Amino acid sequence: MPKRICDHLRNLQPLISEKYYCEECVETGDTWVHLRTCQTCGKVHCCDNSKNKHATKHFQATHHPVIISAEPGEQWAWCYEDEAFTEYYV
Repeated sequence: MPKRICDHLRNLQPLISEKYYCEECVETGDTWVHLRTCQTCGKVHCCDNSKNKHATKHFQATHHPVIISAEPGEQWAWCYEDEAFTEYYV
């Protein structure tokens, strides 16, 4: 039986940022592996494979539930709150 998609992802209208850097990593002189865009506020953060895991820390601080990949060619979203994943097409 396929997993039901959560409401956060079902209603997703991707918010795509023009930024391609993690502001927090830049401020501290660190680097990142991949970038994610918060779908509530549009901030770009580094992924969990990065040293600082700013995207997850942003969720923990704000409870903004959904991120999308900010990587070129990737069109997927993750909901932290419901631990759900989906691909989307624009």
